[in-house]
Order: sequence, then structure tokens, then C-alpha cells
Amino acid sequence: MRAPTRRRLTGALIVLVGLLLAIALLPGTAASSTAQGGTHLSGTFRDGAQWQIDVPTKWNGVALLYSHGYVRENLPASPPVDDGQFIKAALLSEGYGLVASNYVGMGWVVESAVGDQLAALAEFRREIGTPRMTIAWGESMGGMITTDIAEYHPSAINGSLALCGLVAGGVAEYNALLDSTFAAKTLLAPSSSVPLVNLGTVAEAVADGQKLARVVSHAQASAAGRARIALAAAFYDEPVYNDVGQTVPRPGDWDRQEFNQYQGFLTNIIKGNYLFRVSGEQHAGGTLSWNTGVNYGSLLDNSASAAEVRALYRRAGLSLSADLRTLDHAARVTAQARGVNYMTHFVSFSGRLTKPQLDIHTTGDGLVPVQGEQAYRRLVAGAGRSALLRQAYVNAPGHCTFTQGEELAGIRAVVDRVRTGRWSDTSPSVLNAVAARLDPRYAQTFVAYQPSRYLRPFARH
Repeated sequence: MRAPTRRRLTGALIVLVGLLLAIALLPGTAASSTAQGGTHLSGTFRDGAQWQIDVPTKWNGVALLYSHGYVRENLPASPPVDDGQFIKAALLSEGYGLVASNYVGMGWVVESAVGDQLAALAEFRREIGTPRMTIAWGESMGGMITTDIAEYHPSAINGSLALCGLVAGGVAEYNALLDSTFAAKTLLAPSSSVPLVNLGTVAEAVADGQKLARVVSHAQASAAGRARIALAAAFYDEPVYNDVGQTVPRPGDWDRQEFNQYQGFLTNIIKGNYLFRVSGEQHAGGTLSWNTGVNYGSLLDNSASAAEVRALYRRAGLSLSADLRTLDHAARVTAQARGVNYMTHFVSFSGRLTKPQLDIHTTGDGLVPVQGEQAYRRLVAGAGRSALLRQAYVNAPGHCTFTQGEELAGIRAVVDRVRTGRWSDTSPSVLNAVAARLDPRYAQTFVAYQPSRYLRPFARH
């Protein structure tokens, strides 16, 4: 079982450091001080985004442009590099210069985040000088922002590192969340009025998510309910081991696998479909997902949990084919063009990389399932750019639960690729050795892994 001592992002930590970062700076002003013998600069753009720069005295000439992840509506914006992860000090000691913004506002702010990040990089060049190398890196939604910069603003960087990134893109992500919640509502509470899209205010979305959570929790008490929860979770490819507090299920232990997915449904899928979706809809100005034309039998056939679902249906004495027919005949959700157009632009991917990118993902990510990496790999291959992409996997549950060493090893691999013009050995054994050397406090668990097929891919046209 994975040791629970790995870094985990916590709301309390984000609140604390976010408040520290939010100390009032007037628009357009900057403050300078020494930090660990180097230079610290911070300020606020006129649009309200805050930027931050840290450069050690012995700067190695490499600038790391960091993109943070999604921040909930009721939390302050997270800082450029979270000191609570301890990685900031490690990077400065390695000689890297750090730069980032915290974006304008919270939620699905991708449209402003990319511009804020590029503006922060311009501040670095103005205040510090032009780096000999610039690497974009980020986590979660920040991994998606990093990939957007890599595809659509490649002249700004030399390479990129997307950690636990939403690299399947926004349209695909929200469609997958819809598939899972649609199945849960249709099979567990067909007469319920709880909406799946068009969520209204944040408070209304939270309340709606709680309603569906109660339905799912009640269903967990019966064998039939558990089989249907497993089916709904399968449409999102919720992992069977998705949190460090869970028991690792044995192969064929369908009960434990389903229980872990049930927990993931409550903490990941409902959170994604309601808290994340309401922000996406508000920014997009309309419904941005659809399931018209979806064949749920085909989705199940391609799901990583297909065998589990079939076993639980047999045990419960339920007809899986009957439930799939129910889904086929249920009223479907139709998207609005403006919502889809917005989310296609902010952001979906083409795969047309022009600079090297390394993706690293945990195998048990229940919030942004690892199958998204398969979707992006296919896009890159279709664009004829496979030589520029490398993907590595960490055998761990949870979202972005990397050790510091694993992140540092990823940065080192991208820097070496840019410096030498070719990829060094990124096999699990080599990455584990590099990670252990850079952070000997934890076991490093890069593994050989190939994610299963992403169920609802969507490419930018």
C-alpha cells in the first residue's frame, strides 16, 4: 500500500498561503527583497492577477514558469509555488529561477490564466533578463494551462512538464463527468429533479451535488445499488484505488473495488460535475456538455472496470443489458453551441507540439483519470509529433500525490531534453533513481504503465 506520507494538497494550506500572497499590492506596483540570498519580486497586474518571481544568487539561467491548479470559488487564489510542498526551496537551491501568476479570479479561469502566465514571464524578462531556457510546468488544471502554452504559445518556452494534467481537454472532461452522473441519476433516482447541467449559482450547484450524493450513498446499501454505482463510476474510469486512505483491493475483489469507487464518486465525480461545472458554465455562458448519440454499452466495453461491473451485476441478479437499454432510451442532454465553442477554445488540444513535453500522472488519479494521457498521446501521434512527447507514470493513488523527488526528476528530464536536443532515458528505473537522489525522504515509484482507452475523446478542430 502507498504510504500516506506523500504530499497531499489541502484546502487549509491553500487558504493560508493564498492569504499571505494576497497582502495588498496596488495595481502595477512591485516589491523587491532578498530571499535566500537571491531576488524576490512580486506585484499585481492591472487586471488583478498577482505575479511572483524568485531567483537565487547563483542562477543557472533556467526560468520555470509554474501554473497552479483549479481553485474553488470560496478560496483565495493559490500562490505561484506553494511553499508547503517544500519544492520551492529545492528548486532555488538547484539554481532555477521561478516565475508565475495566480491568475485573475477563481474557478475555470483558463482564458485569463494563459495571458496572466505569459505576462508574468514578460515581467521576468524585464526585471531579471532573458533566460537561456524557459520551462513551463504545472499541476492539474495548471497542467492543462501548461499544455495550452506549449501548443499555442510555443515561442514563449523551450519545453514543458504537465503534472496530473487535464490533457484530454475541457470538453472531454466535462462530457465524461456528464456520462457518469447521468448514469447514476437515471438508474438510481429516475424521478429526481436534480439537474446535471445548467446548474445556476455556486450555492445551487453545491446543493444539487449534495442531493445526488445522498442518492448514491443510499444506493450503496444494496447489492443492486452497488452494481449501478460501479457502472456509473466506470463511465468516468474512476480508479479502484483512488485515495491514500483506502485499502488496496486485490484482483477480483469486486466489493473493495466498488467501495473505493463509491468513495471516489462522492469526492471526485460529484465535485467535478457540480463545483467545477458551475464555474465552467458561468464562464462559457451555456451548457458545454452533451451525451446525444453516446452508446453506453460501447463505453462500458472500453472501460477499465468492465469486468468488475459485469461481476457485480451477476451477483446482484440484475440485467446489465436492461440497464444499458434504460440509459439508451433516457432523455439526453444537448449542449449549447456557445458553451461548446467556449470550452473548445478554452481549452481543447490539437496534439501539434513544437517543443518537447513530458507528462507525469499517478495511476490512481480519481479527479483527473490517467486515461486522459492516452487521449493526448493519440492526438500527438495523429499530428506526427510523437518524438516530442514523453509520458511517465507514478504508481500512487490520488490527484497530484507526487513526491518532491518525482517532480524534480520530471523537471530535470525536460531541462536535459532541451539542453541536449534528445530525450535521456525516462524509464521508470532511471526516473526513480534520479528522484531518490533528489529527495531521499520517500520511496519513488515510477512504473511501466499504459492507461486504457479514454472513453470520450474530443480534439480541437
